Amino acid sequence: MLRRIVWLLVAFPAAAILVTLAVANRHAVRLVLDPFRPEAPVLWIDLPFYAYLLIALVVGVALGGTATWMTQARWRRTARRRAQEALRWQAEADRLARERDQTLAAQRREQGTVKALAVAGR
Repeated sequence: MLRRIVWLLVAFPAAAILVTLAVANRHAVRLVLDPFRPEAPVLWIDLPFYAYLLIALVVGVALGGTATWMTQARWRRTARRRAQEALRWQAEADRLARERDQTLAAQRREQGTVKALAVAGR
């Protein structure tokens, strides 16, 4: 719940700032992609300023998510390895339980046979 409140306290002001910037900066801005001839560029883009801000935000979130995902690879690998190990140990425990149950059943059958012979021998 606290996490959600903090998220709302951060998200609403950020959204208000972005909307304010978008309304205040609706005019087109030229982004020149030709650093060698800025006076007569071959490559340029005319977009509203808020579009550049939005693109920068999306690229930043994508790069941050990718970087986080890549740094957590070690932990995902460890979790995968431990999950496989846990499955192996569980299979071993199940096998040992089945063997124990079979041994106990065989012992009970033998005891039943011995009792039956003892009763028949009276």
